[in-house]
Amino acid sequence: MTVAVSAAPATTARGAGKPSRRRSLVWLGLTPFALYVVLFLAIPAVLAVGSGFFDSTGAFTFANLKAFADPNIQSDFFSSFWVSALTAIIGAILGAIICFALLGTKPDGFLRTIVDSASSVLAQFGGLMLAFAFIATIGTQGLITVWLSQTFGLTANVFNNFNNGGPLLYQIPGLVIPYLYFQVPLMVLTFMPAMEGLKATWGEANATLGGTRVTYWTRIAMPILAPAFFGSVILLFANSFSSYATAAALIDQGGIVPLDIKQQLTSETVVGVSNVAGVLALGMVVIMILLMTAYSALQRRASRWQR
Repeated sequence: MTVAVSAAPATTARGAGKPSRRRSLVWLGLTPFALYVVLFLAIPAVLAVGSGFFDSTGAFTFANLKAFADPNIQSDFFSSFWVSALTAIIGAILGAIICFALLGTKPDGFLRTIVDSASSVLAQFGGLMLAFAFIATIGTQGLITVWLSQTFGLTANVFNNFNNGGPLLYQIPGLVIPYLYFQVPLMVLTFMPAMEGLKATWGEANATLGGTRVTYWTRIAMPILAPAFFGSVILLFANSFSSYATAAALIDQGGIVPLDIKQQLTSETVVGVSNVAGVLALGMVVIMILLMTAYSALQRRASRWQR
């Protein structure tokens, strides 16, 4: 009895060290990613935002925040908001329709595989390549523009002289077209898991109780999918709000906040205020934090039905 009792604690003690050793190995494996986040995300973000609190002499000040009162800055924030909101809503609706259509396909079938692969690629397709693709398609001498002119005799003024301000593609409203190119695939990637989380037993229970298909979608499926849908809308909004490369390739001057930051880095345009780029970066960071907080809350609520 004495041997048995004394052996048990020894075994427990030996086994107790294994979980902690595994945890230490897990943290060790995350070290490269942690270094990447700190060096290329955290430190640059802190430096960019912190620069907005120093004047031209390097003294700490809150006076730079007056840049938010500038009418041009306010107008560009408004432009960023409506472009991001419009592309997020349209992209979410189109992506949700595609997800609904994919529900009738096999998860490992050819069509689903092609759509998933294409969405993964197109969601990351942007910058100069995307801008060039649209310039070659609907630009002043783009493929569709020339085809409409030669085939139907249409001058395609909607593309070439939008609102008497020049080609649509090179104005702020024209950003909606290329932005949707990566917003819709992103919606498919983020919303499809929620659609797949709908259980067949819920539909069967609805039918057993005399409910119709309309009743199922309006009273069961849509309330369940709502947190995931609005969470995806927020994610699409944040994705569009922070996009820079495509807009920079199409628009020379400012007009949206990311382009304003570039402009302020090359030449300060707000009189009496220093480091405006840092102030604008602060505004974007605050907005992104609010968006990601709301997104996380909606994702936690949506995950209850995906277990």
